[in-house]
Amino acid sequence: MSQTGDNQDADYEINQAALEYHAQPRPGKISVEVTKPAETARDLSLAYTPGVAEPVRRIADNPDDAYRYTAKGNLVGVITDGTAVLGLGRVGSLAGKPVMEGKGVLFKHFADIDVFDIEVNAGTPQEFIDTVRRIAPTFGGINLEDIAAPHCFEIEQALIEQLDIPVFHDDQHGTAIIIAAGLLNALELQGKRLEDAQIVVLGAGAAGIAAVRLLVAMGAGRNNILVIDRKGVIHTGREDLNPFKFGVAADTGKRTLEDAMEGVDVFIGVSGPDLVTKGMLASMAPRPVVFALSNPVPEIRPEVAESVRDDMIMATGRSDYPNQVNNVLGFPFIFRGALDVRASRINEAMQIAAAHALKDLTHEPVPQEVLAAYGVESLEFSPEYILPKPLDPRLRDIVSPAVARAAIQSGVAWGEWPAHYPAM
Repeated sequence: MSQTGDNQDADYEINQAALEYHAQPRPGKISVEVTKPAETARDLSLAYTPGVAEPVRRIADNPDDAYRYTAKGNLVGVITDGTAVLGLGRVGSLAGKPVMEGKGVLFKHFADIDVFDIEVNAGTPQEFIDTVRRIAPTFGGINLEDIAAPHCFEIEQALIEQLDIPVFHDDQHGTAIIIAAGLLNALELQGKRLEDAQIVVLGAGAAGIAAVRLLVAMGAGRNNILVIDRKGVIHTGREDLNPFKFGVAADTGKRTLEDAMEGVDVFIGVSGPDLVTKGMLASMAPRPVVFALSNPVPEIRPEVAESVRDDMIMATGRSDYPNQVNNVLGFPFIFRGALDVRASRINEAMQIAAAHALKDLTHEPVPQEVLAAYGVESLEFSPEYILPKPLDPRLRDIVSPAVARAAIQSGVAWGEWPAHYPAM
């Protein structure tokens, strides 16, 4: 059978297995559990009437008591409008529900955070903003998910300004944080510095623009970055740019991806499959870093890239190649740290702290249980290990306190340093 036939058979098998997984033994992937006894008449009188009246009165007098008497402080809303669901595009809010439930699985499994998934039918960004603002008292934090650019920028900024709980668009900042952590390590291995690196970013959606913003905040030279969208290089002479793209526009004479790739140190792709040619890769500077993150098919496939360059460090969005850029390395632990100190937002300082915590963890010896989970004999900081593995149990112990510490130091935390964290 041909390779294409093999791939089709594999796709069919995984699709059928996924349908069975989601449907049996009960539909969906998440549920609500009761956390207090409900076995006796007294239990019921405490859970509901008349006992519930007293915490209601306390919260009415002091809204902060909601964190003491309800699940609010450990509850995140995972909310979408269904306009940019995975690689499937605008499938609608209801069709996005399996993804939102999946996000809930990851929050709970990795960081013991409870989730309600919310799918919103909204005709305009303002309708979505109004809906989320009105239901926000339910939650300790809000994870925005799968919202198309450029509306995602407008929506997130409005909600950050209007709410007193963390609002975090993972497709923007989660991706940017993992890219930043991996890139710092890759550049170190290549003997280069972020401050000096010439960078091309292919894709000007949520992830691409957020990555540029974060890398600049971490020291990348603003004039060293070129961003490319479907029409070519985003430059200051273009008259078709929205404010978000204009914010990453460069004063340059380069117009195409091919032009932009010549002599650069770093390529970051958050766009589509097979957009980078062998010639483009060959034209990059010595010891390049290539992050081809389009999923499931990268901008250039690793086997193709390796036939052209033997001096590069490469990452993809896939788990079957080394150096997977996977958002699960970030968002559960970032929210864990933010919730644990009752942060009012997840600001730039907290994002940078998360990136550095991930970067530093990769330099530490890898526990045997992680090696066993991935079926390998060793993992150490190297061109094929620039990011921690998602099943590394140290992520919560390292990333969450780093985020919490940054929240306190930057003045956005309302709570105290948790007793179960290491000394601040």
